[in-house]
Amino acid sequence: MQEYVLSVKVANHNGVLPRVGGLFSRRCFNIKSLNAAETEEPNISRLTIVVAGDLKILEQIKNQLMKLYDVYEVKILTDAVTREHILIRAGRNSEDRHKIIEIANLYRAKPVDVAENSIMLELTGEPQKIDAFLSLMKPFGIIKMVRSGITALERD
Repeated sequence: MQEYVLSVKVANHNGVLPRVGGLFSRRCFNIKSLNAAETEEPNISRLTIVVAGDLKILEQIKNQLMKLYDVYEVKILTDAVTREHILIRAGRNSEDRHKIIEIANLYRAKPVDVAENSIMLELTGEPQKIDAFLSLMKPFGIIKMVRSGITALERD
């Protein structure tokens, strides 16, 4: 199954996100990532949704979304800039912290909080970069982590 990124413009008011989520739930479509925020127009929000499936499922999702009230536009992004943000706390002792900082410097991750035995870092980049960074952090013990989900904009 391939992953697809959808950009969905919707009305920015109460109840829209639950309706979109309900559509996916009723049709048994899985959402791998969901990011929602206001756009340059305060009355419009953009949902960036990552789904896995084939082209038939993708077309079904697009058609069903367009039937929803308050959905203005659905685009399947094939040529887009994608980014993700992560906050991660890792480390078990002060020795780990120094090694973690070396790896963080390679990825341009920024320290945002330091504790006695761990460090919290933030990193923004393509999802593949985030995945590679996480694989290097695992041996040091990931204490807590949160990922923003993918944000994307189509290229001109």
